[in-house]
Amino acid sequence: MYRVKTFLQTLRPILANGRTTRTCGALGVQNRQYVAPVATEPFLNGTSSMYVEQMYEQWLDDPSSVHKSWDIFFQNAQEGATPGSAYETQTVAMQRTTPMSTTGQTAPVFATVDKQVIEDHLVVQNIIRAYQIRGHNIAKLDPLGISSADLDDNVPTELTLTHYRLGKADLSRVFTLPQTTYIGGNKTALPLKDIIERLEETYCRHIGVEFMFINDKQQCDWIRKKFETPNAMKFTKMDKRLILERLIRATRFEEFLARKWSSEKRFGLEGCEVLVPALKCIIDHCSAKGVESFIFGMPHRGRLNVLANVCRKPLEQLFCQFDPKLEAADEGSGDVKYHLGMAHERFNHITNKTVHLAVVANPSHLEAVDPVVQGKTRAEQFYKGDEEGKRVMSVLIHGDAAFSGQGIVYETFHLSDLPEYTVHGTIHVVVNNQIGFTTDPRMSRSSPYCTDVARVVNAPIFHVNADDPEAVMYVCQVASEWRAEFGKDVVIDLVCYRRHGHNELDEPMFTQPMMYRKVREHPHTLKLYSRAKINEGVMTQQEFEEEEVNYDRICEEAFLNAKRESQILNREWLDSPWRGFFTDVELKYPTTGVDMDTLKHIGKVFSALPHDFVVHGGLKRILKARGDLVKNDRVDWALGEAMAFGSLLKEGIHVRLSGQDVERGTFSHRHHVLHHQTKDRMTTVPLNQLWKDQARYTVCNSSLSEFGVLGFELGFSMTNPNALVCWEAQFGDFANTAQCITDQFVSSGQAKWIRQSGLVMLLPHGYEGMGPEHSSARPERFLQMSNDDADVIPYFDIDKFDIQQLNDCNMQILNCSTPANYFHALRRQIALPFRKPLIMMTPKSLLRLPEARSSMHEMTEGTSFQRMYFEDGPASEDPEKTKKLLLCTGRVYYDLVKERDLRGLTKEIAISRIEQLAPFPFDLVKAETNKYVNAKLMWVQEEHKNMGAWSYIQPRWSTALNRERRFRYCGRQPSAATATGNKQTHVKELESLLHDAMSL
Repeated sequence: MYRVKTFLQTLRPILANGRTTRTCGALGVQNRQYVAPVATEPFLNGTSSMYVEQMYEQWLDDPSSVHKSWDIFFQNAQEGATPGSAYETQTVAMQRTTPMSTTGQTAPVFATVDKQVIEDHLVVQNIIRAYQIRGHNIAKLDPLGISSADLDDNVPTELTLTHYRLGKADLSRVFTLPQTTYIGGNKTALPLKDIIERLEETYCRHIGVEFMFINDKQQCDWIRKKFETPNAMKFTKMDKRLILERLIRATRFEEFLARKWSSEKRFGLEGCEVLVPALKCIIDHCSAKGVESFIFGMPHRGRLNVLANVCRKPLEQLFCQFDPKLEAADEGSGDVKYHLGMAHERFNHITNKTVHLAVVANPSHLEAVDPVVQGKTRAEQFYKGDEEGKRVMSVLIHGDAAFSGQGIVYETFHLSDLPEYTVHGTIHVVVNNQIGFTTDPRMSRSSPYCTDVARVVNAPIFHVNADDPEAVMYVCQVASEWRAEFGKDVVIDLVCYRRHGHNELDEPMFTQPMMYRKVREHPHTLKLYSRAKINEGVMTQQEFEEEEVNYDRICEEAFLNAKRESQILNREWLDSPWRGFFTDVELKYPTTGVDMDTLKHIGKVFSALPHDFVVHGGLKRILKARGDLVKNDRVDWALGEAMAFGSLLKEGIHVRLSGQDVERGTFSHRHHVLHHQTKDRMTTVPLNQLWKDQARYTVCNSSLSEFGVLGFELGFSMTNPNALVCWEAQFGDFANTAQCITDQFVSSGQAKWIRQSGLVMLLPHGYEGMGPEHSSARPERFLQMSNDDADVIPYFDIDKFDIQQLNDCNMQILNCSTPANYFHALRRQIALPFRKPLIMMTPKSLLRLPEARSSMHEMTEGTSFQRMYFEDGPASEDPEKTKKLLLCTGRVYYDLVKERDLRGLTKEIAISRIEQLAPFPFDLVKAETNKYVNAKLMWVQEEHKNMGAWSYIQPRWSTALNRERRFRYCGRQPSAATATGNKQTHVKELESLLHDAMSL
């Protein structure tokens, strides 16, 4: 090896002369740009040194993988030949002799080969490789025949014979086939004409395959074999009949809706009806390989058809959604019919297995459902112990413009292979209408294909003409087998068209006149395929017509039954039903304390040095400090959180904490994963070592994504109500890049889709001079989305006021100021007889503030979450003499107490803090305010006046007081930015609001 390396190093500068760029793709070398030099070795003319080096590396692994002449060349070089002597242009001599030299050592005798043999071998491999790499660029993918899926009508030069200096006379010449192709079947050599015909049949007809960018030879060979093997795409008569029957249902369903509700938007599937048999094909093949549960995410286009003909949603329930007179008879405001989800079990007659199908409800925000589906899928796999994703899988359906245009697609792809986020392969189906709403694809993306984003994770991409149902079914089969074989993502690009405009009431001729003239002339896929299959004898004309009539009859009967319905039920559209959960449970506010022994045990394990494990010196001090707190029955924020998690784990509740750098914590306070300081990848998680039979604790750093990861955790929380799922933002400010998930799923999911979720969002919040991007979690935005009425105090039984409020709210918004209350808030999520999202403003400086510590006695049995902490100092002892009552929330409380103590105003000023902002504790605020009958009232916040809780608190406090007493605002003045970037200005602003608060 050393001699050949030396030989190649000597050869490299010689080959570098006369550089010209060309694509060299033979002998297993990836598609790269190489140099075509003038070489001293005659047969190396037109071959780069890098190419020879790549081929040499391949020869070392397997000498038979290169042409015999190259094998001889490398053997000669291995024996010590120099450039010019390793090859001689004479008649081929394949026998080698090894005579003894005069020194008694073996002297190399070099075989010679014909230069033309080498050149011909390289040419045929270059041609094969060019088709494997670029064949998809000239595939006939557009059913309309007017466009190119890759936005380029040019034929790549490497797909022309003239590029290789070949002509018609060479077509009859026979070439040996390399091991990098399967087009020969059992044959090892073919005429060039047959080679090109087979390559065009494989890569340039109705299927275009992109896979040569994958950096795994086994995977590339697997795909080559699937598509290049002669007659690989075989369908029996029964297979074709099944395709036709499914296509009939998909087509006639849309036609039925168009007849009955001609003026209704339905976002139909016309132009891509083949999606229905495609999805059913995926279900058939994946079910045969052991998949029991399929979770679908898709946009609005074609959703009703998929619900009806893939998931078999009862047609009566679908048709009821078109009746504007029917109102929901249960909870929720509902949503438009093409946003709704469902969950259903049905028997698959192809595999004779029962499969569970779920379509996740989602809004019009395109692709936002992608990470939600992945999180839900991951959760199902987790709770079923499906560690390889063999039993549960996800299928995501996309639109072409959204797939390339929405960044969440990229974020979701980058979760696909992360240890705690992978779902072991997703089949992505792109309904490629070749247009956005009204935007030409040439104006909506910069990449050649709409699917190019999938290349970042080495997902193979199968482009297919949607007017060729058999080609579509074949790529669905291959995609299903790929996912089963490799557990990785795969993309099916259904190149189709949209028969109507953006919706059925839209006029597409305004903006795409050329395309829609062609669309109006173009026959439906069903017409094309049925004509061909009837001629082929798969089905008679009479049988075909009977199939159409039978399905029309089914639709008509369902339509008549739907008209008899007097109501609709939103619960019929649940995509994540928790069957048997929370049934007949009494609404009672839970106590969430834990016995002292359990708390002590958790604290001891959490603060102990692991045995035979080298931890960082600084971490030893942290662990010791934790241990000291536990000995003194004290708890800081990290301990309070660990005790909440640990006690739930003891009760069999799975806890999952995810987000950016959550294992250590942004502020280096958590340290839930300890890293060995001298051994790579050796870690330990103390909270997974509390009890032998405890539930599993999952703590995982995420990719640098908020939108994608929050959506993922939301989906995870939908699967199992008996799990605590938490997402933490690195800083609360960063949650604004996930605002879509918050707005469309977290705050409104239950109202629209009856979807309860116990998701916890941990958002570090606090004004500590860290600038406008690291101060505010924007609590005002979450509070604005709260559904409690600012003008009405709910009329509830006073003993159940707290629990009834929680039951009726859309989400909880807390700003806890003590570790004990944080502990109770987390445990309350599981103890409640329902699930509500929890938005938590978490601290930064309070993590280590000595005053912000709790006693373990605040967390023991009989204790619970405090919605509000009342003043308990001297001012509370004689409330009639108290001159001022300050209400606040969060960390500013500690600034106020410190300033009050410095000024000696403990009798004059009472300070109370609201821990649960929403739903608003009307009862407690009213009682506390009425206690201080003569005091001035003031709301104090550290945020600017147009931010924070003020706009939420003001009308509700006023309602609580029956508008009979006035109160003032104290805090920073309105601002466009959340905080100043100047530390000195920050201090002055704080001093000003403290002075105002303490003024009597």
